[in-house]
Amino acid sequence: MKHLFYVLLIVPFLWSCENPETESKKPNIIYFLADDLGYGEVGVYGQEKIQTPNMDALAINGMMFTQHYSGAPVCAPARYMFLTGKHAGHSYIRGNDEWAERGDVWDYALASQDPSLEGQRPIPNNTITIGHQLQKAGYKTSLFGKWGLGAPESEGIPNLQGFDYFYGYNCQRQAHNLYPPHLWENTEKDIFNNELVAPRTKLDSLADPYDEASYAKYNQNDYAPERIHEKALDFMTENKDNSFFMYYASPLPHLPLQAPKEYVDKYRKQFGDEEPYLGDKGYFPNRYPRATYAAMISYLDNQLGELITKLKELDIYENTIIIFSSDNGPTYTGGVDFDFFESSKPFANGYGRTKGYVYEGGIRVPLIASWPNKIKAGSTSNHVSAFYDLMPTICDFAGIESPQNIDGLSFKSVLLGEKQKPHEFLYWEFPSYKGQQAVRLGKWKGIRKDIFDGNLEIELYDIETDVLEQNNVASQHPDIVERIANIMIQEHEPSENNHFKFKQLGDE
Repeated sequence: MKHLFYVLLIVPFLWSCENPETESKKPNIIYFLADDLGYGEVGVYGQEKIQTPNMDALAINGMMFTQHYSGAPVCAPARYMFLTGKHAGHSYIRGNDEWAERGDVWDYALASQDPSLEGQRPIPNNTITIGHQLQKAGYKTSLFGKWGLGAPESEGIPNLQGFDYFYGYNCQRQAHNLYPPHLWENTEKDIFNNELVAPRTKLDSLADPYDEASYAKYNQNDYAPERIHEKALDFMTENKDNSFFMYYASPLPHLPLQAPKEYVDKYRKQFGDEEPYLGDKGYFPNRYPRATYAAMISYLDNQLGELITKLKELDIYENTIIIFSSDNGPTYTGGVDFDFFESSKPFANGYGRTKGYVYEGGIRVPLIASWPNKIKAGSTSNHVSAFYDLMPTICDFAGIESPQNIDGLSFKSVLLGEKQKPHEFLYWEFPSYKGQQAVRLGKWKGIRKDIFDGNLEIELYDIETDVLEQNNVASQHPDIVERIANIMIQEHEPSENNHFKFKQLGDE
C-alpha cells in the first residue's frame, strides 16, 4: 500500500511535467487565401445568395475584421507582399509580370509542355519570406494552390523560397483552367487525366449554347482544387506531431467558371434558368454562369470546413491558428454577375472599382482569424491592417523575430484582445490600369489614378461617411491632400524592374 501511495503521487507529477511540454508546442498556422473573393461574397460580410456556412462559423468561433486590405488589387503582388511584409512602394513584385521576353508565354499549350515558358518572373533568391522565417523556427512549411512568383526551374520556385513542400499551380496563366493537364508537386509535374483545352477555346460552331452537353469539354476528370485539397489534408496528417505552417492559396473562385456538377445543380435549383455565358477575355463558356460562380465559392467554403474537421480528427485543432482572407477584390469579367451577387457590397461594384483598382472594392478584403480559447469567439475588429502585416503577426505567434526593413506591423495584440498601435498610414501603388497610387490615412483615403496619362491630381474620400468613394472632397481639405501627396513621395522607391517604373513620378 505504501508503494502504491507513492506511485499515485508520482504519476500526476509526471503527467504535469509532460503536459506543459505539449502545451508549449508552437501553434500550427494556416493561412487560407481565396482568389478574387469579394468582400461582399461571404455570408458574415453580407452575402445573401451564396451559402458560406464554414466561413461564417470561423467568424463565430473567432474574430472578424472589417478594415483589412490586400497589398495590391491583383494576384502576384498581393501574394508577394503577404510573404515578405513589404508594401508596394518597396516590393520587388508590384504587378503581374509574365516574363514575356522568354517567348510566347501566353500560348497555353506551349507553356503546358515547356517549363521554360510557364510561370512568372522569379523573385530573387535573396528574398526573405515568411516560409524562410518559419523554417528557421522549426516549422514544416507548405504551400498548396497557386504560386505565381517564379517559373519552374528558376530561383523563384516555392521550394527555394521557404517551403518544404509545394503542390499546385506554379503559373497563374495555367490556373486559367481548373481541369489542367498538370500541376506541380515540388519540382516534378503531376500529370492529370485531362485533355489539354486552352482557355480561349470556344463552343463548337454547330453546338447549341442552351444544351448543357455542349460544354462537356470544359469539365473533365481531374479537378485541380480537389487534388490540391487532398494533398493539403495528407500534409496535415503527416505533420500532426510537428508545428506546421500551411499557406493554402486556393485558385477559387478565380475564373474560369468551372465547378463539379453537384455543386452547380444546387444553385440551378435556387436561381432557376439563366442565359449562358459564351466566353470572352480568354475564359471558357459556361451554360449556367451564376450557378457555377456560386458553386465555386460553396466548394471553397466546404474545403475550409473539411480542413477544420481534419484538424479536430487529428486532435490539433486547439493548437492551430486559422487565418482566412482573399488576395484582392472580385472580378468584373468572364461571366461573373457582380451586380446579381453584390460582390463588393457595401463598396462600389464593377469595372474600375473592383479587381485591378485601388478603390475599396479592389483592395478591401475579408479577414477572419480563429484560435480556440485564445482569440475571442464572435468578436469583431475595426483595426486597419494590410497584407504586409501578416509577416510580423505570424512571426509573433511563432515566437520569432521579424526581418528588418519591412513595412508591416504585427496585430497579434488585436487578435488576443489587447491594445494595438495603429499604422500611421497604409500605402499602395499599382503600375497597371494606367498607373495608380493610394493612401489610407485615418478616415481619409487618397487616390491618384491615370498616372501614366500624366495625371497627378489626388482624389480624397472620407471612408467613414463615404464608403462608395463617390464624393471627392479634395478641394475642401488641401492640408490632408498635401500630407497624402508627401506620403506618396516618401513611400515610393523606384522599382528594380522596368515593368513597374513610374516615369511620371521621376523613376529613371
